[in-house]
Amino acid sequence: MSSAQNNYFIPEPSKWPIIAMLSILLLLLGSALSFNDVSVGNYMIVFGFALLAYMFHGWFSEVIGESLSGKYGEQEDNSFRQGMFWFIASEFFFFLCFFGSLYYLREIAVGWLSGEGYLAATQEFLYPAFEGAAAAWPTAGPELVGGAFESMGPTGVPLINTALLLTSGVTLTIAHHALKKENNSGLVLWMWATIALGLTFVGFQAYEYIHAYGELNLTLGTGVYGSTFYILTGFHGFHVVMGSIMLIVIALRSAKRHFTPKHHFAFEAVAWYWHFVDVVWLGLFIFVYWL
Repeated sequence: MSSAQNNYFIPEPSKWPIIAMLSILLLLLGSALSFNDVSVGNYMIVFGFALLAYMFHGWFSEVIGESLSGKYGEQEDNSFRQGMFWFIASEFFFFLCFFGSLYYLREIAVGWLSGEGYLAATQEFLYPAFEGAAAAWPTAGPELVGGAFESMGPTGVPLINTALLLTSGVTLTIAHHALKKENNSGLVLWMWATIALGLTFVGFQAYEYIHAYGELNLTLGTGVYGSTFYILTGFHGFHVVMGSIMLIVIALRSAKRHFTPKHHFAFEAVAWYWHFVDVVWLGLFIFVYWL
């Protein structure tokens, strides 16, 4: 029934949730196998990503079609907003867990293993040589897993990437204002500017990883510092890639004039996500690169 008749729109039964579940299962299982050097895991990851892309394209195409056909009203809009709010909240706690792990390792675990705190007496039994400069963060741990390495500093690529993401937040806000003023050409222009900044960020991060692996011996296998560095920056980079894809879809829809000043939740949802990614990066820049 039409939302104009004050009835909440309920879609027909869909295949997409099942496909989403299968794609995520393939990705998780494939990753576990790949990490344990089982070659079939790599094929499962590729197929999982392909199935995930197919799901996103099909499901969102249906939602866009329902929106353009006038099936959504104020109630549906509120539901979408609540859903996006809770999704970003889950992302917040996802990254909070990693930041919490980083804090625990730097401020608590390293101290205990090097003879500080109420577990200091265990150092002589566990790692008596883990002291001084070797026990200062960043460290590969008591056994120097992965060998000697150089850490990433805040200058250079990390500082450039910070400027890129902060600028992208500004250009996205300008695009939003253009949308509200019904300036469609300005909206599309600033959307593509935001996308260009996001993709440039990804390019610089890829360069940073190549430099770290090739010249600094900073790898996923470089003890606790290497693993935390790549988990935090890698997951954030993945979110930037996903956010850039979302922005590209919104830019293409903007070019087709799918949005009006009063009805543009899809734009707002992606903008919320992108600003969240910006804030997370500021945390990474301060706690991973700077301090």
